[in-house]
Amino acid sequence: MPAKTISSRHNPLVARYRAVARGETPGVLLLDGVHLVAEAVAAGVRIRHVAVKTDALKITEIGSLVDALTRSNADVVAVSTPVMDALSPVRSSSTIVALADRPDVAADALHRERALIVIAIDIQDPGNVGAIVRVAEAGGATGVVAAGASANPFGWKALRGSMGSALRLPVIATPDAARAVAAARARGCRIVATAPRAGRSLVEAGLSGPVAILIGGEGPGLPQALIEAADERVTIPMQPPVESLNAAVTAALIVYEARRQRNWELGIGN
Repeated sequence: MPAKTISSRHNPLVARYRAVARGETPGVLLLDGVHLVAEAVAAGVRIRHVAVKTDALKITEIGSLVDALTRSNADVVAVSTPVMDALSPVRSSSTIVALADRPDVAADALHRERALIVIAIDIQDPGNVGAIVRVAEAGGATGVVAAGASANPFGWKALRGSMGSALRLPVIATPDAARAVAAARARGCRIVATAPRAGRSLVEAGLSGPVAILIGGEGPGLPQALIEAADERVTIPMQPPVESLNAAVTAALIVYEARRQRNWELGIGN
């Protein structure tokens, strides 16, 4: 059981959590909800502070998680429902929230053998960024780069969208999309750009070797210069009048096609 209970929304803790939610505290993550906090514990992420609703402590799942957090030396406090409403950024507040250290990922971590990297460029919806990270992990990608004007992959909305994948899969963010692409090419990746038309059909694209897949943002897609400079352009066939797919759906289709080709090359099933 937490040794301390907070019942005032004016407690400095509220301002601390809100600052992290706004992205004003570099290197610190806001983990909202039982699933995400539990995933962080399982991934070995350093959790520094935890707030849990007082009336949720009697729930077996919450109690077990709080015990694990306490053993890991996290600072755990109980809070009233009004305080949790102020700490949790979601519309219906969660039963538990936490502050944790952002994973420290070097760029080389993405470039393992048979690298499959997703470079998300100018994807502004944090939910889409999070979903791309999740599907990248699920499909066997080696990492994700959130580049250009993309939303912060470690913001609370993107973290919720990734369902914990951003805590396990190597993920980095950079404002320079062209540099991210150049770095992938310098490490031996073929650059495959998604294009709305005139590209090679998805199933005909060569995705079995080291590859960096470029996924463009909502609306405009990829910058034309990056499309033209790519080693290969891929177009996903669509029945008219549909002209485009959600960015995360596009990433899923290409990542899983890459997985299929790689497994076929290795002589194994899906």
